[in-house]
Amino acid sequence: MEEFRRSYSRLCKESGSEPQDAVLQQLHQLPRGRLDLATQSLTVDTCRALGKLLQNQALLTELVLSDCMLSEEGTTLLLQGLCANTVMKLLDLKGNNLRAAGAEALGKLLRQNQSIQSLTLEWNNLGTWEDAFATFCGGLAANSTLQQLDLRNNQISHKGAEELALALKGNATLQQLDLRWNNIGLLGGRALVNCLPSNRTLWRLDLAGNNVPSDVLRAVEQAMEHNRDRHSAFQETQARTHLLSKEVQYLQEEKSKQFLDLMETIDKQREEMARSSQLQMTEAALALSEQKSQDLGELLATAEQERLSLSQRGEKERRLEQQEAAERESRLLRDLSAASEKNLLLRNQVDELERKLKSQQEELFLTRQELTNTSAELKIRVVQAEERLDVEKRRARQSMEDSEKLRFKEVEHMTRHLEESERAMQERVQRLEALRLSLEEELSRVKAAALSERGQAEEELIKARNQARLEEQQHLAHLEEKLRLLAQARDEAQGTCMQQKQTVAEAQARASQLSLQVEGQRRRIEELQQELSNKDQEKVAEVTRVRVELQEQMGRLQAELTAQEALREKVAALERQLKVIASDHREALLDKESENASLREKLRLKEAEMARIRDEEAQRASFLQNAVLAYVQGSPLRSLSPPK
Repeated sequence: MEEFRRSYSRLCKESGSEPQDAVLQQLHQLPRGRLDLATQSLTVDTCRALGKLLQNQALLTELVLSDCMLSEEGTTLLLQGLCANTVMKLLDLKGNNLRAAGAEALGKLLRQNQSIQSLTLEWNNLGTWEDAFATFCGGLAANSTLQQLDLRNNQISHKGAEELALALKGNATLQQLDLRWNNIGLLGGRALVNCLPSNRTLWRLDLAGNNVPSDVLRAVEQAMEHNRDRHSAFQETQARTHLLSKEVQYLQEEKSKQFLDLMETIDKQREEMARSSQLQMTEAALALSEQKSQDLGELLATAEQERLSLSQRGEKERRLEQQEAAERESRLLRDLSAASEKNLLLRNQVDELERKLKSQQEELFLTRQELTNTSAELKIRVVQAEERLDVEKRRARQSMEDSEKLRFKEVEHMTRHLEESERAMQERVQRLEALRLSLEEELSRVKAAALSERGQAEEELIKARNQARLEEQQHLAHLEEKLRLLAQARDEAQGTCMQQKQTVAEAQARASQLSLQVEGQRRRIEELQQELSNKDQEKVAEVTRVRVELQEQMGRLQAELTAQEALREKVAALERQLKVIASDHREALLDKESENASLREKLRLKEAEMARIRDEEAQRASFLQNAVLAYVQGSPLRSLSPPK
């Protein structure tokens, strides 16, 4: 094992990767003949190295790689190495999520490897890819050493089961097959049942958790019981033939020893006879021949007793086999009677179903009559509804036309009133604008006059100042009087300006009032337009409501029509269901008849096999008797025995 560990490390280093510590630890603790790497995550380089090592490894007979998270490439490299291995007996690949490449590599392994006897593939996905699983089944059909195969939880469908059935027809060594918790179903179960008569080595087949019907499971169990009986009988015959061959070999060895002893005694007697006279030689020869004849008689008696004991033992075994065959025959007859009772029950059920079918046909006829009556009533209702709908449509059209005429008249009246009010307001606005313009012109004239008077006053003030300077203080009182007068005039001018401003503000207030009135008129127009739009919306809503009511009436009528269609579909479905039930019962009857035929065929085959076993036992007994007689008659001592 240390050499195996060093070789693994060397191959990993040659491939440019480090050996895994977990694998080295398992190789260090390796028990003899078994390599257990379960739950160790193996890399591709480790799988490549293990594959190369396992090609020529002669010490390992069991390899456990369950839950190792093997990749597609790693699985392929590992299985390629195992193809050339000649000592591996057990391979465990449970829980590695093997896919298409893994299934193809397993098929190649089964086709090339001639040593693996147990293969565990639980918790993988081999059945998901049909082509790859077909390759795997082809390898299984070509394999001649595998005895135990575990395919639990592999997503195997009915097509995969059909491929397995084809493989089982060609395989002659597989004894145990576990297919629990897959998706085989009815079709896959029937395919497996059909292949079992061609396979005589498989004596255990597990199909639990596959949605397989109970009758298919019973057929599989019966086939497995038959194969188990055949396997046990084959083992018993092998054991018996082995014991008989051992006994014959022991007898031959004893005979050869006795023959050698006799030859030694003869040689000794010949030497003694050569020393003595011829008479003594003849007497001695006669005595020896008599003794030898007695010995041979005793040997023949013992051989005859052995033959009788063997024949008695064979007769007892044949009686036991006959009793077992009678018990099996009685059991098969009981099964046949039970099947006939089931057949009678099924026939009674078929008759009851036919009566139910007749009653349902009568109900169907009544429902059809009711359907025709309801369809006629519905047609009448539809015609009445259409007439009411036409009347409602005419009324709606008339009301809509009247409402349209009234709306047009109201709109024309309101538009004329609004046009007149707009013209009056425009004229009033124009008058107010003219008044405003005249007031602005008057204000500008007053401002100009005030400015001119102010300029004149300033000039006169300048002149007065000049005169005051010239006159110095002669005309001071006169100028103060003039200044007072000018101030009064200025105050008056300012008062007039203020009055003008007030008039302008009043005019602006009037203009704002007029604009407010215009705005109110506009809002009134908008309100009227809104009322008109609301009336239009009410009319449209009324029309839509009428339409919705009509549509609801049409929907109810349509729903009634759909209900009638549903009733028709239900009637058709009931008819189809009755046909399906009748066909199923016919198929069940045919299956029961085929099962009865298969049971009869099994009885016939069992009887033929029992007759063949009896013939073989008789032939073996006669061959053994003839061989013993031939051996006794062909012995060289017979020539020395005196004639009787």
